[in-house]
Amino acid sequence: MSDDRRDDWTQGPELSRSEAGRREAADATRDGEPASADAVRLAEVQMMDRWVGGVLAEQRRSRRWKIFFRLLFALVVIAGLCLSAYAMFLAQGDGGSPSRRHLGIVEVSGPIDANGQANAERIIKGLQRAWKAPNADAVVLHVNSPGGSPVQSQRVYDEIRYLEAQGDKPILAVIEDIGASGAYYMASAADRIYASPASLVGSIGVISAGFGLEHAIDKIGVERRVFTAGENKAFMDPFSQISAGQREFWQSVLDTTHRQFIEAVKAGRGDRLSDDPALFSGLVWTGEQAKSLGLVDDIANLEQLSRARLGEVSLEDYTPSLDPWSLVSNKLTSAAAHWVGLDSAASPVRYQLP
Repeated sequence: MSDDRRDDWTQGPELSRSEAGRREAADATRDGEPASADAVRLAEVQMMDRWVGGVLAEQRRSRRWKIFFRLLFALVVIAGLCLSAYAMFLAQGDGGSPSRRHLGIVEVSGPIDANGQANAERIIKGLQRAWKAPNADAVVLHVNSPGGSPVQSQRVYDEIRYLEAQGDKPILAVIEDIGASGAYYMASAADRIYASPASLVGSIGVISAGFGLEHAIDKIGVERRVFTAGENKAFMDPFSQISAGQREFWQSVLDTTHRQFIEAVKAGRGDRLSDDPALFSGLVWTGEQAKSLGLVDDIANLEQLSRARLGEVSLEDYTPSLDPWSLVSNKLTSAAAHWVGLDSAASPVRYQLP
C-alpha cells in the first residue's frame, strides 16, 4: 500500500467537513480500502442535510403560496365591499331633485337589450323620475345607440306615449352620434327630435342574421344530432338546412315586425314625415338629411337645446345608476359570447344596424 497519498486535511485548500468526508471515502474506495466509519457518517450527514434542506424549501414555497392566496382572497373581499358601498352610495344619490330649473336627462347608450345597460326597465324608471321632478323643464331622452331588441324598444315607446298623455311636460329626444333602428323607434315617440348635423339617424328596418354551416360539417366529417318534437322546431339551427316554406315563414315574421315599426314611427311623427319611398327601407341618414325627411325636427345638441329653453346649460341625469356587480357580469358574459361566436341577445330579430 502506498504511503505517499495526499492528506487533504493538512495540505491544500481548506475543505468543508462534508467535502472532506466525500474525498476520504473516494480515496479509500479508489485504493481498494473500505470507507472508514467517519467517512460513511459524513456522507449520511450530508444526505440528511440535503433532505432537510429540500423539506424546508418545500415548506417555504407552500407558505408563500398560502400567503399569496390569502392576500388574493382579502383583495377580492375588499373589492366586493367597495363595490357594494359604491352601489349603495349611488342608490342614495338617486333620490334628490335639484332646486333650479333644468332638463331631466335619461340616457339611452349602447345596444338596446334586456340584459344590457340600455334596457327598458332602466330607461322607463329614469323617464318616470324625470317626469315627476318638479323643476325638470322637460324630459330629454339622450340617444346614442345603434338599436336592438324590438320588445325593449316598444316598451320604452309605449311609456313615453303614456307619460305624454298625462300632462303638459314635454318629452324630447336628442340624438348624439347615432340614433338608429330600435333607438329611433324610441325617439319617434317624443314630442320633438333633435340631432347634430353629422348624427346618424333612421335605419327603420328589421334584421335577423345567422350562418348556414350544414355543408361545413359534412366536409370535416361531423354529424349533427338534433332531436325535436315539431317539424319546424329546429329550423333556426345553423347546422340544418332550411326549406323554402320555413324561409317564407321567417320572412313573414320580419315583415310583421317591420310593419309594427313603421306604424309606430308614423303615429309618433305624423305628417312631419316626407313621402320618400326610401324612408322605411332601412337606410340611415345624417342629421341634416334626416331633417329634410322629417325624421328629426331641428339641428341642435344637448347644450344648445338647454340654452334655448332655459337660457343656460342646466342638465340633470335621472338615469338609474348601474349596479357595479351586474355591469361586470354583463361585460364578462358579452365578451365570452363574442369570443365563442354566440349572439347573447334574447331574440334573433333586431331593430339594429348590422
